[in-house]
Amino acid sequence: MTTNAPLSDHYDADKPVETMWEGRFITAKRRGRWEYVSRARGIRAAVILAIDSEDHVILVDQYRVPLGKRCIELPAGLVGDQDDAADEDAAVAAARELEEETGYRAGRMESAGEFFSSPGMVSESFTLFRAHDVEKVGAGGGVDDENIVVHRVPLADIDDAIATWRATGYAIDVKLLTLLGPGLLR
Repeated sequence: MTTNAPLSDHYDADKPVETMWEGRFITAKRRGRWEYVSRARGIRAAVILAIDSEDHVILVDQYRVPLGKRCIELPAGLVGDQDDAADEDAAVAAARELEEETGYRAGRMESAGEFFSSPGMVSESFTLFRAHDVEKVGAGGGVDDENIVVHRVPLADIDDAIATWRATGYAIDVKLLTLLGPGLLR
């Protein structure tokens, strides 16, 4: 195992952070020669891996403007994105988002830790939660105009399902590697 080099040894780490632009949910920043995006107001994200008692994984798809197409994803949502809930617990947000997006309720949420999805461009992290004892309690589909489609896929068929979605033009979120990982290592 290696040790961390001092912060002063890192490229532009000693430079001040400059806010170039700030919106309601994201902020564009520069530190030295490095430009990146972060969540505004300290907003965090929660991602949920939900597998039901019959070994089906619960996935969602929705249109993603930056990609210009629908994307297959694990259910996810923002933590503390409402001004009156800035101190929201990430596990509570994960449970809420799972039910809103998919119509499934978790009996228990277990944190698998914090992860960074694209650390060369985005400072955002997410906490991955494993939903246990999931049961269908509603239709899902999200709130307002999210237009989320729910998919219940047998884990044994996940490779084929993702390949089919990809072949028909869907984007595939990097977090689905949590499901593909073991097969990729063979």
